[in-house]
Amino acid sequence: MPAARSTGNKWIPVESEMLEYVRYDEKARHFDAIFHTGEKYRYFNVPPFEFEGLMSAESIGRYMHKRILNNRRYNYERLD
Repeated sequence: MPAARSTGNKWIPVESEMLEYVRYDEKARHFDAIFHTGEKYRYFNVPPFEFEGLMSAESIGRYMHKRILNNRRYNYERLD
């Protein structure tokens, strides 16, 4: 698996039926996602291995649902 890299403020387009763009700040451990609905969310305390797993997953949406959305350790907030 490739090492997690901070994307800073740069949104990375992804091929997914759930997500349109993602970005990750490794130092702050923030993972941001823009859904195809247009909603933007920030997930806190996401370790690098989760971002790596998401980016290398066969199904990004399935990984997001199982590993991020259903994980109570990752608090989140909606971004404007």
